[in-house]
Parts: sequence; C-alpha cells; structure tokens
Amino acid sequence: MSARKIIIDTDPGQDDAVAILLALASPELDVLGITCVAGNVPLALTSRNARVVCELAGRADVGVFAGCDKPISRALVTAEYVHGKSGLDGIELPEPTMVLQPPHAVDFLIETLREAAPGSVTLCPLGPLTNIATAFARAPDIIGQVAEIVLMGGGCFEGGNTTPAAEFNIYVDPEAADIVFKSGVPLVVMPLDVTHKVLTTRARIEGFRALGTPVGHAVAGWTDFFERFDMAKYGSDGAPLHDPCVIAYLLSPDLFQGRHINVEVETQSVLTRGMTVADWWRVTNRAPNAMFMREVDAQGFFALLTERIGRL
Repeated sequence: MSARKIIIDTDPGQDDAVAILLALASPELDVLGITCVAGNVPLALTSRNARVVCELAGRADVGVFAGCDKPISRALVTAEYVHGKSGLDGIELPEPTMVLQPPHAVDFLIETLREAAPGSVTLCPLGPLTNIATAFARAPDIIGQVAEIVLMGGGCFEGGNTTPAAEFNIYVDPEAADIVFKSGVPLVVMPLDVTHKVLTTRARIEGFRALGTPVGHAVAGWTDFFERFDMAKYGSDGAPLHDPCVIAYLLSPDLFQGRHINVEVETQSVLTRGMTVADWWRVTNRAPNAMFMREVDAQGFFALLTERIGRL
C-alpha cells in the first residue's frame, strides 16, 4: 500500500514540532512539503523552527516553504507567552543549515495540488489557516484536488483558550478559517475538546526522555517547557499536545471519536471572534461540513507517539 501524501501547514510551536516528528517517523505518510505560516511566533521563526525540526529528525530532504506573514485582514496575534520567544524554547538546538525553498508556500500549495491526481493529497494544518485559504481563494481549481483536510483548531464544550469563545488557531485568522470551512473539502477537526484530553503527564514526558535519543530528549525538553503555562492556567497535571492529534488520526483514526456536524466560524462579533459554532446536537438545518472529534484514547495516543518518536 502506497504512503498517504500529505502537506503539513504549520507555525511551530513545540506541539507542532512533535507533530512534524511524528509524521516524519511514519512510513505510512509521504510528506510532500512543510508550509509555514505566522501564528505562534512570527513567520521568520516558524520557518526557522520547521527546518530545525527536520534536521533534528535527519530529514533535510523535506522542503520547507515560508508563507503568509500575517492574517488575511487582521493584525497578527502571536503566543510567545506559551511557546517562548523562539517558539521552540525548552532545549537548545543548532541553527538550521537547510535553506528555505524559493516558492512562496501558497505557490507551492497551488503548484503541488495542480500537479497531483484529484483527491490524492491530504492537507494537515496545525496553525492559522491563512496559507490554505489564500491558496483556495487564488486558485479555486485546486480545491477538488484535496482528498481531505485534517486540522487542529476550534472548540465546542471546552470553549476557547485565547478568548472565552475562541481557540488560538481560528482566532488568529477567522476569515481564513471561514473560507476553509466553507470550501466543501472533507474536514476532520481536532478541537480543544479532544486535545485537552491528551495531557503530558510527568510519566509520559519521562517516557520520551528514556528513549535516550537526541529526538527523545528534545521532545522531553519541549514538553517540559510547554506544560508549565497550561498547568498554571488549567490546574491540570500536564499540557495538551494539540497538534500531534492531527498526525495520530492519519495513522490510527480509531483512537478518535466524533460526529459529522455543521461547523461555522464567527468573523463579525467582537465578543466571539473566531468561535467555531459547532452544531453538535444538530439543532439547525445547516448541512454537516466537518467530522468534529470529541473523544480520544489518550493512552493509545501516547503509546503511538512514543513508539514513533523512538524510531528517529
């Protein structure tokens, strides 16, 4: 069976970095490229961090492309208060020697999808949806080439982590999210409702460290740093590893449970900007447009993640 072709769109971020490592460690996935967007930190750092992660994994062959440096129509909001000044605080790693590939990330998305067989490429957004929405708006003919979009973003019963209503990725560029959610592409959404159930306990972090590899030590260092903010915020025993849920779903979809429902993105309200209005109880007549996940086997998730990280 041939590997599933994916493009990772990302704003690393410690949890993004772990997601990238999970993908690169998994032969079931063929990573066609990594497109970077401004989000957790500005674009210069997200595109740097993606290359740091590729080199850590020994995968300098993967192309990294810099994309949009701000949302479609808003000022950029970043999250250094969570991820640190670099976005990858927690362990010192060498500056990358890989160079950014010359096409803009949006151009890479358009060109790659136009050349692909219809429905053959899965998009995996781990950050704000600016690159993908811009590509769809500029070249609507590529939309039919996308097999599926599996994304981390939004929330329903968990509310938001950036405002009471909104999760960070959707909040940063709600107009982009609105374009993607209305695109007609099959969507799988990993919201806070799921990601808040995969927490980095002390035992799980030490499990990464016990691998005894540079990659295992890096993941342990990142999660050590990353969890301090969420533990203080939520009073939990660890931090949610949001973005690896996207890649874990591609590898083992049975770890997750959800419903096919309608999800709309609020773009107008000052109070609820970026809210994912998820019709979980199907109380409207709006057509379902997303498989919205709510449950996850956390033990199985961390077993998969640790095993794959151990391969690098």
